[in-house]
Amino acid sequence: MNIETPALLINKEQLLANITDMARYAETHSLSLKPHIKAHRLPQIAKLQQQYGSRGFTCAKLGEAEMLVQNELDDVLIAYQLIGKPKMQRLAQLLKQATVTVGCDSLEGAQMLQQLAEQCGCTINLSLEIDSGLNRCGVKPGQSAVNLALRIREVCNNLRLVGVFTHAGQAYAASNNEELRSIAKQEGEAVTLTADMLRQHGFDIQIISVGSTPTAKYSHLTPGVNEIRPGNYVFYDAIQVGLGVATVEQCALSVLATVISRPNERQVVVDAGSKVLGLDKGAHGISLVNGYGIVVDWPHLTVQRLSEEHGVLVDETGQGALPAIGDQVRIIPNHACPVLYRGDKVYVFDRQGEVEVWPVAMRGSL
Repeated sequence: MNIETPALLINKEQLLANITDMARYAETHSLSLKPHIKAHRLPQIAKLQQQYGSRGFTCAKLGEAEMLVQNELDDVLIAYQLIGKPKMQRLAQLLKQATVTVGCDSLEGAQMLQQLAEQCGCTINLSLEIDSGLNRCGVKPGQSAVNLALRIREVCNNLRLVGVFTHAGQAYAASNNEELRSIAKQEGEAVTLTADMLRQHGFDIQIISVGSTPTAKYSHLTPGVNEIRPGNYVFYDAIQVGLGVATVEQCALSVLATVISRPNERQVVVDAGSKVLGLDKGAHGISLVNGYGIVVDWPHLTVQRLSEEHGVLVDETGQGALPAIGDQVRIIPNHACPVLYRGDKVYVFDRQGEVEVWPVAMRGSL
């Protein structure tokens, strides 16, 4: 490709294949698909997801929700605890423009939302975050969640509890499909159990939501789950390949790099370092991969180490050929989600060689 490197590339056909595959799964099993957009934060991809069946979107940040609303996509779950007056001020504007459900796991957070709702003269839809084993945010399933919900109902008249949601991030430690299936079962049972108990106390729980690309396609195995929130599936990446969730061929995002040095017969250096590829080797501190990406068409090369502007690719077999200085190589990143935060634009190519350039809508947004 006649593109200055390092550059971010999206394979358009594979992107569409991934989007439609997950949409078919959700439709087949009567699951609402509300994908997490932190994986891409691009309105062009969000609109494709909506076109192929997504029923709203999940966001981690208010900025992601604001970007969606600016692009006429206005049904969002903010699956994150919003704490502090600046967040409340931004949420107030968003509530005027979109259908918003806000995640919560504490009475303190609910009381901030209650105060905002009183000021705005509105009712805010709430979804209770349940800890299904990741031990990050979230209230424990069952009675602990019920106790919190009852307390919120007692003191927060302007909040309406409409759902429960969870994220089984511990799936990234799974070593095989059976373990993934078991984690998905645990994930689903945590929210369905809690939803049943909440309904017994008069709560109208409409949404029972799970969210993780590795466990997404096991979601139908837990009766009662009615929503999935995968995000990474639009691209997949080396970590998903390491988990056995995807193949290299299914990975739609890559980094194009140029060989700038061949210091010896087993090593080349490219112009993509940690500022582009990142230093992730697995979610939540769990190492799943060898090196810092998969070098497409050069399976004997390992991205052995990165500095900020350099990537060192090594032939660990000692038997393969090396690309020449000036050659370009594509590297599938270990973790696709942060990569787009770091570029100004992304090149979207198809089999016919046509290339579109999409600006990165939220570059650097924290």
